[in-house]
Amino acid sequence: MESTQGQCSYQNPDGWSCDQPCGESGLCYWHDPKVDKSKDDVKDKVEQWAAEGKPLDGFQLARTNLADINLVNRGSKKGYSCRDVDFYRADLTDAHFFGLDLRGSSLMKTKMMGANLHCAKLNNCNLLGADLARAKLENIEWGRYLKQEDQVREARKDRQYHRVAPLYQEAEEVCRNIRKQCEKQGLFDMAGDFFKKEMRFRRYQMPRLSMNRFVSKTVDLFCGYGEDPMRVVGFSVFLILMCALAYFFLDTTGAHPIYENLSGWQFYLFEFLNSVYFSVVTFTTLGYGDISPVGFARFIAALEAFLGSFTMALFVVVFVKKMTR
Repeated sequence: MESTQGQCSYQNPDGWSCDQPCGESGLCYWHDPKVDKSKDDVKDKVEQWAAEGKPLDGFQLARTNLADINLVNRGSKKGYSCRDVDFYRADLTDAHFFGLDLRGSSLMKTKMMGANLHCAKLNNCNLLGADLARAKLENIEWGRYLKQEDQVREARKDRQYHRVAPLYQEAEEVCRNIRKQCEKQGLFDMAGDFFKKEMRFRRYQMPRLSMNRFVSKTVDLFCGYGEDPMRVVGFSVFLILMCALAYFFLDTTGAHPIYENLSGWQFYLFEFLNSVYFSVVTFTTLGYGDISPVGFARFIAALEAFLGSFTMALFVVVFVKKMTR
């Protein structure tokens, strides 16, 4: 859709067209990234623009002083639209961004000390170097992927592999920054989620076939870097059932007198349950001694006992860490 002569050519993703007069670039004062607004007093004008019901999408507000700006859409459950805005190095100290839709915006190196970000949408935002000290971070919509993760996919698609490691390093820094602020505010579940992402991004920077990467991946699978005790439980159940199947097919348990009158599927069912019982006893290192492994099954039982004692200790550590925060 072509813009009217002398009118800004910016159009947001919803099809809204800016009606402001344009300069030589074809963009207006607000949407032209070449216009330096760092020395202009734009806070009141931005608030007025939003209050008139017009979207702030695409605004170029790099290095502007927007301390204590109020962009809360009072009386409405839907916040103002502020997508794809460039806030690079802007001063957003004590900003009121409750429920604000900031998807795709650049908050790189912004000062957001004490900002209210409750219920804000930060999907695909660039938060590298943002100062989030004392910022209110409850119920934020972070999105599934960070901005840097999307850039990694684009880099790999374009075969620009030299960009991948630096982008993962940036993603790790973003997660560490958010995680630290969440821990200070007692948002431990959110902190745990970002800690797992932080450790994964660190792992992606390691050589693919290195031992450190293998160990890191193993810890992630077993317990989510200490943040997911249910993974330990899941691994325990999986190991018990796999060993039980091995004992069953190796005929480790043997027929018990109680099953002498059973035949067909009933016999095999009780034999499998017997194998599960023996596997649980071995995993927990109880060792009642009523069933003894034979042949190769002894090595499976020894391995299961070793992994069982290790896994139970790991579960205690992870559970205590999770519950005592």
